[in-house]
Amino acid sequence: MKRLLLFTVSLLFIAFTLTACGSKRERLFKDSKVMMDTFVSITVVSKSEKKAREAMDAAFQELKRLEGLLDFYSPKSEISKINKGSGGVPVSVTPTTFSLINTALEVSKITDGAFDITLGVLNRRYDFFEKHHPTESEIKKLLPLVGYKKIVINPALRIVFLKKPGMMIDPGGITKGFAADRAIEVLKAKGIKAALVAVAGDIRAYGLKPDGTPWVVGIRDPRAKSADEVFATLKLTDMAVSTSGDYERYFIEKGVRYHHILDPETGMPARGVISVTVVGPKATYTDSLATAAFVKGLKEGMKMVEKNGYMAVVVDSSGRIYHSKGLEPMLELLKKHIEVRD
Repeated sequence: MKRLLLFTVSLLFIAFTLTACGSKRERLFKDSKVMMDTFVSITVVSKSEKKAREAMDAAFQELKRLEGLLDFYSPKSEISKINKGSGGVPVSVTPTTFSLINTALEVSKITDGAFDITLGVLNRRYDFFEKHHPTESEIKKLLPLVGYKKIVINPALRIVFLKKPGMMIDPGGITKGFAADRAIEVLKAKGIKAALVAVAGDIRAYGLKPDGTPWVVGIRDPRAKSADEVFATLKLTDMAVSTSGDYERYFIEKGVRYHHILDPETGMPARGVISVTVVGPKATYTDSLATAAFVKGLKEGMKMVEKNGYMAVVVDSSGRIYHSKGLEPMLELLKKHIEVRD
């Protein structure tokens, strides 16, 4: 659901590299790579460049491992093996893949199905490069293959089974947040006391920058031409943030915007809001809850996010901006309204 175009990010991370006067002073070290079909950036605070590089390399290695297991489009991934066995063969998977799917099912339950990884069969019918979408009759035919309750799992044996032939799980709406959390775990295990990991628009931060200030990220203006233009900033300490927007992958046909965030009930792009940013402790949940809140819309989406202990910034289809009260200490709005042209 959030398979982003290369180098496109829904959140812009603002970091300023400090000049070191000596080897014992804490500094920011940053490295970036293209992986998981997007741009991944890791910034760590350390007194030692060697220690920083080793920690970042270990985190990137973990992300590469996750990519091999969880890529919906790779025929060698465990996700593809599960999809190939739909309706016939239960598949035994690694603890990592099972953890992701189990968490996805948990989120599906708490969002009443607004988040659903079984949309894979419909996701494949939308081509945002060729500007193609499925017809109403095609969607009607495929909708019976959608539904998280059709996924059967066996925790003891780590087995995953899709009940109906042709079903496909696509964990794109949770994988990047999950990956950001795993990268943070690696950095902490390597002794890094503060860091920020950005896997496209899914960001997880902990600790403080060397000058003792929080990490600062920007929320992209969903209708600005430039990806660098933001309408708000957030100060993060031990928090994650994710944005789902209808500007990430889309095309316009006869005045209608077709985007990649699909409503599991209709198989069509969700309507009513144009951007949802979720803030909370874990990127796995900010990622998936942002998608679910986008599908649910302004009122129900905000209610659902807050009920689960997270916070949100939502832009509705008219460009009005709403946010959870709990965000006020860390949120700065740079614009009062988003100009919507379509």
